[in-house]
Parts: sequence; C-alpha cells; structure tokens
Amino acid sequence: MPMRAETFIAQRIYFSQSTAHRTSKPAVRVALLGMIIGVMVMVVTLCVVIGFKQTITNKIAGFGAHIQVVNFDTNNTYEMEPITVNDTLLTHLASLPGVKGAYRFFTKPGIIKTEDAFEGMVLKGTDYWDYFASNLVEGTLPSAANEVIISQSLSQRMRIPCGDGMLCYFVGEEVKARKTKVVGVYATGFEDFDRLFVLSQPELIRRLNGWEGNQCSGVEVLVNHLNQLDEVADAVYFATANRLDEEGNAFYTQTIEQLNSQIFAWLDLLDMNVVVIIILMLCVSGFNIISGLIILILDSIQLIGTLKALGANNRFVRRIFITQASMLIGKGMLVGNVLGLGLCALQYFTHMIPLNPVSYYVSFVPVAFPWLTLVLLNVGVLLVSVLILLAPSAIVTRISPARVMHFE
Repeated sequence: MPMRAETFIAQRIYFSQSTAHRTSKPAVRVALLGMIIGVMVMVVTLCVVIGFKQTITNKIAGFGAHIQVVNFDTNNTYEMEPITVNDTLLTHLASLPGVKGAYRFFTKPGIIKTEDAFEGMVLKGTDYWDYFASNLVEGTLPSAANEVIISQSLSQRMRIPCGDGMLCYFVGEEVKARKTKVVGVYATGFEDFDRLFVLSQPELIRRLNGWEGNQCSGVEVLVNHLNQLDEVADAVYFATANRLDEEGNAFYTQTIEQLNSQIFAWLDLLDMNVVVIIILMLCVSGFNIISGLIILILDSIQLIGTLKALGANNRFVRRIFITQASMLIGKGMLVGNVLGLGLCALQYFTHMIPLNPVSYYVSFVPVAFPWLTLVLLNVGVLLVSVLILLAPSAIVTRISPARVMHFE
C-alpha cells in the first residue's frame, strides 16, 4: 500500500536534521519529556497500586480465605458456635464454578503465658496449609495435636524460639491449660494478624471444645480469581442458605471484604488516587503536546503557505501536523512504558524501596504487572492525546498563503 502524501511529509519533517527547525526542537524535546514522564508515572502508579491491593488481599485471604460459612448465631468473635459440615456439603462447595477449594477451620481464643509475660492469641486449626508453608521461615508445619507454629514477631516478643514448649490457657466454662510445642515460625509481614494467630492441627481445638465428628467453626472457601468473589459468594450463599446442619443450625456466608471492611475501604481509596494521578498526568502530557504542536506549526508557516499555494486544503495540512505529533506521542509512550516497567521490574526483583509493615502491612513496595490493564491504559492515553491535537491543529486554517508570502 503506497504511503499517503501527508504521512510522507510528516515523516520528512519529523526526521529532518536541517537547521530550519532549530527553533522548534527544544520545544519538541520538552513535549517529549513531558509525555515520557506522564506515561512512566501512570504505569508505575498502576503497577504499584494493583500490586499493593493484590498483596494485602492475598495476606488477608491466607488467614481467613475469601469466603467463610459459619453458624448463623455466631457473634463477631473468634469463639464461634459450631456447625456440622459433612463431606457431601464440603465436596459440593469445592465443586462450585470459580472455587479453588473448601476447607473446615477451627478457632479458639486463648492466652500465651511465659515466666515474665503473657499475651492474647487466637488458636486456629485448618486443613489448608499452603499459605503458611510458603511463609514459613523456620521449622516445620504441625503434624501432631500438641504442635503449633507461631509468627516471628510473637516468637521474638515472647522469647519463645522454635523447638521450645509454650503454655496456653483457654477460658470457657472452666480454664483449660495446654502445653504445646512450637515446631515452626512463620512471617507474613501482616503484623495485625501475625501477632494474633497461632496455627495448629484441628484435633487440638476439637479436644478443647469437646467437638465430635464433623463439627467445626466453619468452612473457608478459596476462589480462583478475586474478580469472581461476588459471583462465587452468591453461589456459596444459595448452596447453604436454605439448609440446616444435623443439629438444626443455619449457615451464614461472609466474604473477605465484609469481614475486613475497614481494610478494604482503605484499599478502595487507592483506586481514587489512581484516577486522580492518571487525570493529572494526562493534563500535563496534553499541555506539553499541545504546546509542542503549536510551536511546530508556527515554525512551519512557510511550508504551510507553500502547500496551500500548491492546492493543499486545510484538512490535508492539519493531518500532516497531527501525524507528526502522533509520532512524537508514540515515541514518548514507548520510552515511558519501558522506563516505567523497568522501574517496576527492578522493585519486583530487588525490593529496593522498603515500607513500614506496621503501617502498610507489607515490608516493601509490592508490584504487579496487569498486562491487560496496561494495554487498555496505553490505548486510552493514545486516543485522548490524538483527540487533544484536533483543537490546536485548527490554527492551520487561519494561515493564508498570501500573508505568508507577503511576510517572507
């Protein structure tokens, strides 16, 4: 396909090394730099915010899954009324579309006591150990009823190293004491949960509560993708809402967002920050591109007058400069993406920018690479930038060949 005349002329102007465009070159470089910085900031912001949300969500889900099914009469404490979950219901929940797995869980609040300190904790028993196995920093996972793993922060604070015994007290109708052995230490960086949870095999909590058979605190359901959470939660709700367990207890379904509403409300605010930053960067980049285009047009008045004198219409001439500016935009977007993704990759592999885990729940700035979202961002930036060029390119229509020649 032959090249269009306006594209050919735009390329000749863009790649020209003659001294005729010395006036516009500094302005073009400033416009290009503004585009590069704008795109780079947008890419980094998107990768960091999405990475932050994914990391925090995964940490919370590691301690409580994405969806919980508990006793309808349970209050908002870790001392839960039991429900009876047979293998048929568990298998049914695990087979629902979008579900990664369904597991019984058990919780029991208690107190850890040493010779010179004591601290509250929640003993949790589970059949799902993948998350804690990936965050284990010392020792092994519990395999016997009296074995537990504790967080690194709790181990340091209470001076209980891996391999030592730990005395736990549980208050109910009567105070029960249990001597446990710390066989492992985990660290997730989520300090609010790390300092609270002690993990064990379910049998320890069954014995403490006097539960038998399939009685448990509830069922934890993991989803394949977080964007399916509401859809899967509805499916779990309809699978459990109209049935009772063997003891006549009703089921109650809660999502991770409902269980941790304050944290997710905070995460939702980050979406607003992303929108604000993208709008600001688009404004800055758009202003630079408009300024560069106007200077390019003013610097090429003689060429415009000549083209019009030869019979070129306004539409033809406008397309020349829009094409030239689009090439500038394309170069800026390419370099901006390379620099932005390069910085994100550097952070992803080196964790060079740290964070305070007490305030941010992570020890370093997390990064994700949402490729589809990044592609949509680039397409949107390109379309907006090209549309912005339509208004300033109208200057071409006001340039008269007679006035240009008279001026020359």
